[in-house]
Amino acid sequence: MVGQRVVVRRVLRGETGPTGGPAMTDVLGVCESWEDGTTVIRREDGSTVEIAIADIVSGKPVPPRPSARMRVSAREAEGHAAPHWAGVLREPLGDWELRTEPVPGDRLRKRANSCLAIGDPGVPLAAATQAVRDFYSGHERPAMVQVEAGTEIEEWFAAAGWTVVPGGDSHFMIGSLSRSRRLLGDRQSEQVDLVVEGDRARAAVADVAHGKAGADGDWLGLHGLYVEPAARRRGLATAVLAGLLEWGAERGTTTVWLHVETDNDPAIALYESIGLAVHHGCRYLTIAG
Repeated sequence: MVGQRVVVRRVLRGETGPTGGPAMTDVLGVCESWEDGTTVIRREDGSTVEIAIADIVSGKPVPPRPSARMRVSAREAEGHAAPHWAGVLREPLGDWELRTEPVPGDRLRKRANSCLAIGDPGVPLAAATQAVRDFYSGHERPAMVQVEAGTEIEEWFAAAGWTVVPGGDSHFMIGSLSRSRRLLGDRQSEQVDLVVEGDRARAAVADVAHGKAGADGDWLGLHGLYVEPAARRRGLATAVLAGLLEWGAERGTTTVWLHVETDNDPAIALYESIGLAVHHGCRYLTIAG
């Protein structure tokens, strides 16, 4: 178990527990050594505890503590998407957010034209659902919600007759921007053109590869990464990513995130290769009428 994160229960010699038996305590940390009748556990605050092996009552490995990024709630993580679409009309409904594009671009984007239904809407779910329907009816848009997959809120909408939007399932992936840059290495062999507009940037290689980024505090969101089929497998996607991450680093962002559809295996493999991991899953539901 040396090198693993463990929890160890030990006897406190000379002390009495609340039931009259020997007192015991738990120590959580990384096992640094196990030899000569003792083990050393380093706690998460950096302090060490030396325990006689004879005093150990039980012990077991435990999973590594999730990073601070992974402990962020799905609602807080999704809230960093706002800079991607400056023209989106947003209205709060408790923790939920009603979103629509008054003047949509080339297509009606799901994220920009759905209610972010994650968290507490502040009213009973039946009332919140009706508010969603009224909002989109008033804006002549189909009623659509973005939910965290596998939650009670998704179950509520499904039971109320809402159906899954085909092709809308996605992973929210997240990671350290500095680590992603290290893993990318030197990927600037292709000329990347960068256009910056406020807290948003677009990187492109000629007219065959492009991607966008939006900065929100110290979070950098990536989206719209695309490479023409005939130009793929030439490192253009990583060159575009490198350009966007460099811009994000210059702005002081430290966390990188993105949405990727769950069936896009090549893209998921690319993002995993630069250190991103799945934080939560998203799903879109809609209802007729």
